[in-house]
Amino acid sequence: MKQAIIVGNCGQDGRILFDRLSHDGYALLGIGRESLATCGTPFQGVLNILDAPAISAAVRQFQPDEVYYLAAYHHSSEDKSLANTRDLFARSHDVHVVGLLNFLEAIRTEQPRARLVYAASSHVFGDPATPTQDENTPLRPLCVYGITKTTGIHVCRMYRQSHGVGASAAILYNHESPYRRADFLSQRIVRGAVAIQQGQAQELVLGDLSARVDWGYAPDYVDAMVRILALPEASDFLVATGEPHTVAELAATAFAALGLDWRAHVREDPTLLARRRMELVGNSRLLREQTSWRPSVTFETMIGILLRAEQERCRTTPPAEK
Repeated sequence: MKQAIIVGNCGQDGRILFDRLSHDGYALLGIGRESLATCGTPFQGVLNILDAPAISAAVRQFQPDEVYYLAAYHHSSEDKSLANTRDLFARSHDVHVVGLLNFLEAIRTEQPRARLVYAASSHVFGDPATPTQDENTPLRPLCVYGITKTTGIHVCRMYRQSHGVGASAAILYNHESPYRRADFLSQRIVRGAVAIQQGQAQELVLGDLSARVDWGYAPDYVDAMVRILALPEASDFLVATGEPHTVAELAATAFAALGLDWRAHVREDPTLLARRRMELVGNSRLLREQTSWRPSVTFETMIGILLRAEQERCRTTPPAEK
């Protein structure tokens, strides 16, 4: 029986991965911010990813074959609540770098045969000079999230090259599922469209309708990380569809699927944006060639999945909890 640790199992990708690997018969240890999820293992309590001795002890006891480091500290482009850049850096660095270092060092000393994949982000490219990016595109992050995720990539490379640890980085572009938090753009549009269809709202206000995004389906991106860890050699891989769509296209597709004209309900307000959204489009040729990975659904199909999940949520959730 294979054993895996999922760091960040309560997030979108972690939930999808935990379900997949438990179905595949893995023994699992899932580490969340304030919780510990297990499948086929006796671990109890809470593990703090910033507690290096505790992480080393857990790796020594559990002896994982695979470690998925999916932990992330998100800060929306429309979220102006955390104005203190120093605090944002500190929180992001703890999650994206310090916790990662603790696991890599624990693997090096306690379980050298374990493989790790680090969930990085397209934000590591910042505002690239090329219309599409691949594994050779310079890392030039411009935001705190991108800077700390870039540091995580370099840490993986150092442990891979200097210590022989099987650490890969998956540079993930935007990917969506019904597990996304309500403040993410895809969920704001889907929830807004369903609310308007049901007569619970009249208008949806968005920050930049012309912004183009390379959107994919989260289960496909989780599948990519599983495939990356199955390769004989660790490396860095870009995970993307390569097909950009504007925010207006996402809104138009979602509203049209509900029989609505998006132009009658959606209003643009650029002042909502705390920072400019960069156009990032990924070239995942290396991943496709080495793992045969392909997106399993189209952009339109993905939006349909999100809409059906939101309609079901509205049907089953009491009004006070929506």
